[in-house]
Amino acid sequence: MHEHIEIRIKGESVGALDHSFATLRLFGDDLVPEQISALLGAEATAAERKGETLVGRVTGGVRIAKTGSWRLRATEREPEDLEAQVFEILDQLSADPSVWRSLARYEPDLFCGIFMRSSNDGLCLSPKALLALCQRGIELSLDIYDPCEEDAEARP
Repeated sequence: MHEHIEIRIKGESVGALDHSFATLRLFGDDLVPEQISALLGAEATAAERKGETLVGRVTGGVRIAKTGSWRLRATEREPEDLEAQVFEILDQLSADPSVWRSLARYEPDLFCGIFMRSSNDGLCLSPKALLALCQRGIELSLDIYDPCEEDAEARP
């Protein structure tokens, strides 16, 4: 595994990313969404119990939930503002370390979609945002989308 370290001069501008989304996610076979909501002090934007029958909103297709989940999504930002999305989510939730320790078995992660505007964009998160995630044991997952992929898909 290679580590990538990027060094920027303080105040140096970064290419503006097009847009971003962020969702806090917890998964587990024994996860009960109502209990997670009670512990965290907020309702999920989407949740399900293992074995629950789910009907697709668009397709109407039926599927059975393979595991339980609790998800809280931030408002999509255009241009990208992942820092604001981190705090939009965390500010709604308990900051109590014992609550987060009790949820560690659900391996909480902040799943983020980052959509580039050009081939050399970048983003930074402040130490405050990184510490807030770390104190809660939340893994940061980034899916980064290259604008060239969209261009290639649009071609015949």
